[in-house]
Amino acid sequence: MNVVALSPADLMIAASLILLLAALSLRLRLGVERQLLVSAARTTVQLLLIALVLKAVFEFARLHWVALMAAVMILAAGREVIARQKHRLNGWWGYGIGTVSMFVSSFTVTVLALVAVVGNDPWYAPQYAIPLLGMVLGNTMNGIALGLDRLTQDAVQRRAVIEARLALGERWQEAIADIRHDAMRVGLIPIINAMAAAGIVSLPGMMTGQILAGSPPLEAAKYQILVMFLIAGGTGFGTMVAVNLAARRLFDERHRLRPERVGSRG
Repeated sequence: MNVVALSPADLMIAASLILLLAALSLRLRLGVERQLLVSAARTTVQLLLIALVLKAVFEFARLHWVALMAAVMILAAGREVIARQKHRLNGWWGYGIGTVSMFVSSFTVTVLALVAVVGNDPWYAPQYAIPLLGMVLGNTMNGIALGLDRLTQDAVQRRAVIEARLALGERWQEAIADIRHDAMRVGLIPIINAMAAAGIVSLPGMMTGQILAGSPPLEAAKYQILVMFLIAGGTGFGTMVAVNLAARRLFDERHRLRPERVGSRG
């Protein structure tokens, strides 16, 4: 496969679009120029650093190095799940539920794919394990974050309704059932939209990257289908686990709503 190498000048041409966008934001007083430039700088630094780390991991392909990198990725994703939620569970619960849910879903789904589908030797080969985990983890994180945000926000806004249901004798599972279902549905919307639009509205990233690297389009499509199904499974299972654990945390053993367990950002 012949890959066209990009020079620093090529990347500078692409970066000029960000600078132009920031200038327009400043001119139109949109107020997002700083976030745009900071995000672009973070993207550049983070991707270059991870490229150096991956180069080292690929050269010394040992299970403990792959496991360490996977652990760091999951812990960082757990922090991102709660970073932008308006209402979040107090203490370590918000971070803990998000992290555990992603470990249960993303890690399990990725290991299943490596062992039962890809069948590489060794099964933890970092060239396959890290990219697969990264793609599943990134999308699962979005689904869990959306689901938890919807659950806590609705629980705060509809507190009176929940407490009225509890006063009528309903158990906590019944009092918050519709809110819980809405939260799980919201968490699944992004991946459902992505699967519905794949191939018609958009060419997903992995397939695009493989085609740019010279892979046959049919093989690239097979890998992309595999990844989309893994992401859907990880997102679905992760969101369901996270929403159910968080919903349980909103009530005590006597089925009383505990609003003090949810805090507001800022």
